[in-house]
Amino acid sequence: MPRPTLRGLAGKRVLVTGASGAFGGAAMRVLRHVGADAIGLDRKPDPAGPVLACDVADAAQVGRAVPEAVERLGGLDRLIHFAGVGPAVDIGAMPDRLAYEALEVNLLGTWRVTAAALPALLRDRGRVVVTASLLAGIALPFAGAYAVSKRAVTAYADTLRAEYGTHIGVTTVHPGYVDTPIHDASRAAGASLDGLVPAERLRDTVLTVLRAAAARKPPRDTASTPLGGAALRLARHAPALADRVAAVEIAELVRTGELSGGEITRGLRERHGAAPATAP
Repeated sequence: MPRPTLRGLAGKRVLVTGASGAFGGAAMRVLRHVGADAIGLDRKPDPAGPVLACDVADAAQVGRAVPEAVERLGGLDRLIHFAGVGPAVDIGAMPDRLAYEALEVNLLGTWRVTAAALPALLRDRGRVVVTASLLAGIALPFAGAYAVSKRAVTAYADTLRAEYGTHIGVTTVHPGYVDTPIHDASRAAGASLDGLVPAERLRDTVLTVLRAAAARKPPRDTASTPLGGAALRLARHAPALADRVAAVEIAELVRTGELSGGEITRGLRERHGAAPATAP
């Protein structure tokens, strides 16, 4: 995979969402190391970060925090989106608070922050880097709310590019599975993806995002690894094949008992004819 330098970020004014999380925190450290002037937004503020308190699901907080960050930075060259949640849901059940939270944070949070930052980005001919997911195109069980929100955020980035791409850059990054606290909810629900799909390293995603932010000619869409790039192309150019691969994988997970850890998996097991899970 090409490894362009991050020197292009030196002196750039950067705003990062989810800046106290695994991806955002690592990105903030790298940005400081390469000489960027970076401010973060997160539900968990950190004055030393500096990370401003901001829940991207709250329009009022976004309306206060983004202008404050832009004023502190003296403008805005790059907006990097990492804020996200990954609940475990049954896509056949009525949408609940977890589904709404996924849409509010992953999709509408990206939309809100970008809209608030857009005047500064337009003025400074800046760039937006959106973190989507390979799950936007390749379905896995119980990740439906996350996948729907990430496919929607991909469409948002594409539309933003169509409407504003003459004056700002827009790149969408599609990471695969990375073991971060975002997966704690699915583990607690008994629907963990641990070991079920090829894992990527946190640094793969962080460096891919930062390279897109630093590049003179950034990509339109990119994955974090060569294997992720192959999966992205499969989902884009052979979606029916991607569906068949996912169906075979899900059936195998049920057969081997990998998806038998919680009540959320019961219906899927029954539909595949698996024996009921036994209590330990």
